[in-house]
Amino acid sequence: MLLWAKEILGALLILAFFYMLAQLAALALGKWGKRLASFTSTDLDDRILQRIIPHVSRLLITLGFYLAAQSLPLPGKAVPVVSGIIFIVLVVIVFNLAYHILDELLKWYLAGKQSADNALLSRQMVPIVEKIATLFMMGIALITILTHFNYDVFSLVTALGIGSLAIGMAAKDTLAHMISGFTLMLDRPFHIGDRIKLSNGTVGDVIDIGLRSTKIQGLDATLLIIPNADLCNSTVINMVRPSSVTQGRISVGVGYGSNIEQVKNLLVELAREDAETIEEPGPLAQFTSFGESALNVVLLFWVSDPNRIGAVTDRLNCAILNRFRESQIEIPFPVRTVIMEKELPCPTE
Repeated sequence: MLLWAKEILGALLILAFFYMLAQLAALALGKWGKRLASFTSTDLDDRILQRIIPHVSRLLITLGFYLAAQSLPLPGKAVPVVSGIIFIVLVVIVFNLAYHILDELLKWYLAGKQSADNALLSRQMVPIVEKIATLFMMGIALITILTHFNYDVFSLVTALGIGSLAIGMAAKDTLAHMISGFTLMLDRPFHIGDRIKLSNGTVGDVIDIGLRSTKIQGLDATLLIIPNADLCNSTVINMVRPSSVTQGRISVGVGYGSNIEQVKNLLVELAREDAETIEEPGPLAQFTSFGESALNVVLLFWVSDPNRIGAVTDRLNCAILNRFRESQIEIPFPVRTVIMEKELPCPTE
């Protein structure tokens, strides 16, 4: 009976020691930790401290219960059962502690780093990374618990590997799109809101980059849903990066009797007069070819916003037509000359 009393007293002393240690740790982290964190330029450490202090306190108290249960003279298999339950609680507390730290790191990253174009992770990828990291930590916690109870972890890992292989073979196309989605999110050839031009000539704005597909809103307000694997393996022109300056092009034909230098100067002058064309690079007119019924000239101009190309082209077309009429510069119609030969009479014998 005296032995039982000593062991119970020892367990109580262990609990009391770890309870006091938990209070001291919470006090030290709350007072000295926050004081040290105040010297840093970011509030990340302050937020991490605020979230982990309760978990550190619970961790120390639970550890005291675990050690106290080990020292108690419980009958039969009660000791491994009680200590096993407390060990599971310990693992859960450690998992929550790590999860809260990860969550604060990702929130800090989203708040401070996503404005940079060279950010490693896109905003769409952060929740995916958080889920993968959470699953990874849950796997480690499960393996730790199974190892504690002397369970053969190797057989579990083997079964999971075979199951993953079977799933991968059955859903290879979906996995290909998902891997391509990760590639797009990491490589970042375009961002949400960018205007891009696809290999088939379709122009649209990126509105979402998902794991399986990318959504693009066309200029005619249609929604294009393109599998990531197809988008990753094709040529895509980003019309706003590294610069949003976009080129416009107007082709016009003038009569063969026109002064080509006058035509080129007039086109450049009209482009410079438009308020939305930029000065550098400036507009440029080029005599490109001899047509069947016209001299072909192309006007190149640049605007700072790709969304305004259509409006600027419309204004310049109207201005060119009016100025050509005022300057009596002919825009000829296609001309065909047909020579009708008189049918000769058939020779008579």
